[in-house]
Amino acid sequence: MTQNKFLPISKQDMIDRGWEQLDFIIVTGDAYVDHHSFGTAIISRVLENEGYKVGIIAQPDWKSTDDFEKLGRPRLGFLVNSGNMDSMVNHYTVSKRLREKDFYSPGGKMGLRPDRSPIVYCNKIREVYKDIPIIIGGVEASLRRFAHYDYWENKVRKSMLVDSGADMLIYGMGERPVVELANCLNDGYDVKYIRHIDGTCYIVDDKEELYDPYVEVASFKDVFKDKIEYAKAFKTQYEAQDPITGTMVVQKHANKYLVQNKPQMPLSREELDNVYKLPYQKNYHPIYEKQGGIAAIEEVKFSIVSSRGCFGSCSFCSITFHQGRIVQSRSEESIIEEAKEITKYPDFKGYIHDVGGPTANFRKPACEKQLKSGACKNKQCLSPNPCKQMDVDHSEYLSVLRKLRKLPNIKKVFVRSGLRYDYIMADKSDKFFRELVEHHVSGQLKVAPEHISPKVLKYMGKPAGKTYDKFREKFYKINDQLGKKQFIIPYLMSSHPGSTLDTAIELAEYLRDIKYQPEQVQDFYPTPGTLSTTMFYTGLDPLTMEKVYIPKTKTEKAMQRALLQYRNPKNYDLVYEALMKAGREDLIGFGAKCLIKPRGARGKEDSSRFNKKPSGNNRNNKKSNDKQKGKFNDKPKGKFNDKSDDRSNKKSNGKFDNKNNRKNKSKGRKRKG
Repeated sequence: MTQNKFLPISKQDMIDRGWEQLDFIIVTGDAYVDHHSFGTAIISRVLENEGYKVGIIAQPDWKSTDDFEKLGRPRLGFLVNSGNMDSMVNHYTVSKRLREKDFYSPGGKMGLRPDRSPIVYCNKIREVYKDIPIIIGGVEASLRRFAHYDYWENKVRKSMLVDSGADMLIYGMGERPVVELANCLNDGYDVKYIRHIDGTCYIVDDKEELYDPYVEVASFKDVFKDKIEYAKAFKTQYEAQDPITGTMVVQKHANKYLVQNKPQMPLSREELDNVYKLPYQKNYHPIYEKQGGIAAIEEVKFSIVSSRGCFGSCSFCSITFHQGRIVQSRSEESIIEEAKEITKYPDFKGYIHDVGGPTANFRKPACEKQLKSGACKNKQCLSPNPCKQMDVDHSEYLSVLRKLRKLPNIKKVFVRSGLRYDYIMADKSDKFFRELVEHHVSGQLKVAPEHISPKVLKYMGKPAGKTYDKFREKFYKINDQLGKKQFIIPYLMSSHPGSTLDTAIELAEYLRDIKYQPEQVQDFYPTPGTLSTTMFYTGLDPLTMEKVYIPKTKTEKAMQRALLQYRNPKNYDLVYEALMKAGREDLIGFGAKCLIKPRGARGKEDSSRFNKKPSGNNRNNKKSNDKQKGKFNDKPKGKFNDKSDDRSNKKSNGKFDNKNNRKNKSKGRKRKG
């Protein structure tokens, strides 16, 4: 792979290609990585495939205009995104502390992008090119397309389209709308009058300019000052995100109107295959080699994105608002072809790290009705129980995995991007579950029960009842039958709306009973565009307008988190305080059901025991593992292993068209299961 196979990042690159002027310049907050897990790569290659000349300005210095001028004035316009993650989530933990590393920057260096990057970038572009069309997109702009609650400022902010001064916003997975927009600009249309494209937002001076049916939600002014109006507006926006039943949504900002066209239809399988076979270099640009490379490529280089969208609809996840509830998947042939390419990489060791998407075991829409009449507005596919109309079928995914593991030079094919365990349990056949355990678990399987309290699970949009317990029991039973010692890593969340000290204690007692001590607990992170964030801000469930308990104080949030790690001696005081406050002194003592000992009763033996790593962490200790069966405490091998990362944003992958989210596998981890 030579440097000039990447798209131009300098005038010299343009000269080498014989180009005098670019058609589009993409400005991004990430380093330039030409891999299809990165939105900048997808959008640039899609436009290139349509015959447009595209250049990349990655992580420009926003303190001057020099970097924004280095490729010259593009013929058609600028495309701006913050990168694979919301810039604020990229910068700050849930406790609003600055992160130590940026895995999307060379050498993990922080400070190479500004807060709320799209706004800053657009302002710098306008300083140089007053009348150039500017289009924003990616996960940050997409999830901030309406007036939205901003956790970091603790207030409602205007639509990012308004604040940035851009001409148009592309939301969701943007391949189709960006090509349609490019063609309109190329045909000479003024960007201000390109208003027909699904999956886009724009500004009008008067509602009389709108010809299609629309629904108007409360204005920015009203949602800024009234939380009830905010909740009502969110419900309308939330219910309008289906491409079949959705409609145009209008929200007044000052004396103008923000207009969201209905969502675009998902790409067909053939269209999706075409996106993933474009000539990506599958690596970061060589200019970063001396700076230590880009860590984000490590999680995706030997992984395969097989699907998009998710009908799981977890309340804290951004997928519903970004990728949508209709699952789209690549063909077996497309996936197999990519796997063959991966085996040719000089550093490939024989292991495919992941084959999945927002939810790995979703390969098609939830049911036939979803494609004909749209997703149900008043009920979910899996919560609180699987819908009887849902088509539960793992056969195609299983077929893909079987073919992959038979390919030459492939030793193992793992599934790490997350699975919906309730969907597995709803399958009448055990074939997939058994083969998953036998061939596709790398010692530990990540799933996300999140909680066990029915009250909390209701607000999370997660399965209630004993579904997780049954899944867990079956997992270890199959392992026993196969003679394997593998473990489940359950993701757990503290301080989600609806979670009280009582429910946190309930979860702690559950962990006590299954003898599991999590090394990581995810505090709920209120990111823009999610149902849970609206609950957090308003104290209301916007779908029912019922009041929801919100743990907001630092003290209570710390207590809830500590309860889930009650065995850690550093958490003793917080756990003690929580139990006393909740009137649960019965859990303080020496009995088998107690969580902690009384004050002054912790001796050297007790301290020594807790300072050692839990026995489940020692894979080589067979006796210990047999006793701790299923309570493995090793760190999950998820995206970058940052304890404070927002997994919902990683799922959505932050694509301009979009985490893989991710990565999120979001990485733009992106929450699974």
